[in-house]
Amino acid sequence: MSATIAADQLPLQRLYHWARTAPDRVAFTQPIGAGQVTTYTWAQVIDQARRVATWLQAQGIQPGDRVAMLSKNTAHWLMTDYAIWMAGAVSVPLYPTLAAGTIRQILEHSGAKLLFVGKLDGWSGMKPGVPAGLPCVSHPLSPDDAKKAYTAWDDIVAKTARLAGDPVRPGDELSTIMYTSGTTGAPKGVMHTFANFMAAVEAGLERIPQNENSRMLSYLPLSHVVERALVEHAQLRTGMHVFFAESLDTFTADLQRARPTVFFSVPRLWVKFQQGVNHKMPQKKLDLFLKLPILNGIVKKKILNTLGLNECQFAAGGAAPMPAELLAWYSRLGLNVAEGYGMTENIGATHITLGDPGSFGTVGRPYAPVQCRIAPDTGEIQVKAPWNMLGYYKEPELTKEAFTADGWLKTGDKGSTDAQGRLKITGRVKDLFKTSKGKYVAPAPIEDKLVMHPAVEACCVTGANLGQPLALLMLNADATKLAQGSGKAELEASLAEHLKHINETLDPHEQLDCLVITTEAWTVDNDLITPTFKVKRNRIEDMFAKNYDRWVGQRKKVVWNS
Repeated sequence: MSATIAADQLPLQRLYHWARTAPDRVAFTQPIGAGQVTTYTWAQVIDQARRVATWLQAQGIQPGDRVAMLSKNTAHWLMTDYAIWMAGAVSVPLYPTLAAGTIRQILEHSGAKLLFVGKLDGWSGMKPGVPAGLPCVSHPLSPDDAKKAYTAWDDIVAKTARLAGDPVRPGDELSTIMYTSGTTGAPKGVMHTFANFMAAVEAGLERIPQNENSRMLSYLPLSHVVERALVEHAQLRTGMHVFFAESLDTFTADLQRARPTVFFSVPRLWVKFQQGVNHKMPQKKLDLFLKLPILNGIVKKKILNTLGLNECQFAAGGAAPMPAELLAWYSRLGLNVAEGYGMTENIGATHITLGDPGSFGTVGRPYAPVQCRIAPDTGEIQVKAPWNMLGYYKEPELTKEAFTADGWLKTGDKGSTDAQGRLKITGRVKDLFKTSKGKYVAPAPIEDKLVMHPAVEACCVTGANLGQPLALLMLNADATKLAQGSGKAELEASLAEHLKHINETLDPHEQLDCLVITTEAWTVDNDLITPTFKVKRNRIEDMFAKNYDRWVGQRKKVVWNS
């Protein structure tokens, strides 16, 4: 059942509103290379979207057809989404880092009739995933060979008439299909309506100060549900100014340009900011300065100014747990970072803190319309939100499995609530885990690849809250003997090559940081495997998790654990 919201608050109606009431206001600031930017007003945005919508309909795109987008964040990503909606179609955004096999799987499963190709790194590796004969359009910032091969966005805009009138879509109509990893590793298409996104944004605005004077930097993938809600739909709701990042190398300059009033990031980037500060000012020195009344304010201001966050009114983290000590570190600088919680299936919006120190270690209380409960038998967090997904595209059985018999969405996370009703995430119910980048990793398919090496007896892919996963290996008897003799270097080289080949088949967030060879056998007696020789993942975690950071820190592809 879809959320309900006033018709004039739906996405296309809001787009028409800004084009009508603030046509000359800048909506987007887009870097175009070499430190240069271009801007797009609301009038320019809707003009281009209307023309592309006309062109889509001329290509035979019918209401309900799926149209895909493969691009990093740009102004044209959002204009494409608007055009798809105006044409009556459903958008299918793909992560701009996917492997070719995953791209093909999603395009074929969704039945996409057309693909927009935008700004990308590594396009040559992705291109084989585009089915032969699928019509494609290239954005202005797309790779050169895509521009040569495909119909150009700018040509469409130059030669096509504007779509007449103000076509609208009902709130309960399907807006988008967002593919997310499942427990088997196969992407599942999460279906959301137009009303779902705007209802979630409406609830979010009760705690997040976004308005027409706000500024945000869009750099986390728009194919991720949080960016889609917090940037795309929140901008349509409020009319705020959205800036885009050019690249990782220019990120500091991009942040300085935007001076965001609202800034959201994954924990890993918040850690990198902290490390950058400590590199220039060691923690002991910073602690001393913060204790001195005269220097305290000056140092705080300088650090936040350097980060580009001196005008930030609301900072938030999510997609993976934020360490309480990291939140406390920022709090001492005068920047209270809120922590949010949710999943693709509920717009990433069920809980958020207000950044107050008392909430550190929790994700706060649920939004007003959201109900949350902890399953008594499994400890699983289950939620009822008005904007829960319609279901998984073409997967009725998986949809049924995602909900309890009485209609609560199963999150797969374990948790508890404190006396104030704040939710604390304590782990995953099943094996699927999330890295610090907020991406889910299904270990089983990767483990199936690892055990194909002749030296590997058993393995366990792990790494919740690490930047990248790693794998623990138990060698078979022959390989163990080899490693104890003169063949260790040869075995190590062979395993490193095996890792390289496996990583080439995985999406970036799944790629393994290293292989860790454990010298102790995994047996029934030491409780690391079951009598049927299944690895006990929780026991492996209990025994080895304390070493993960040390192993990764060695920066070796093959690590030996004695």
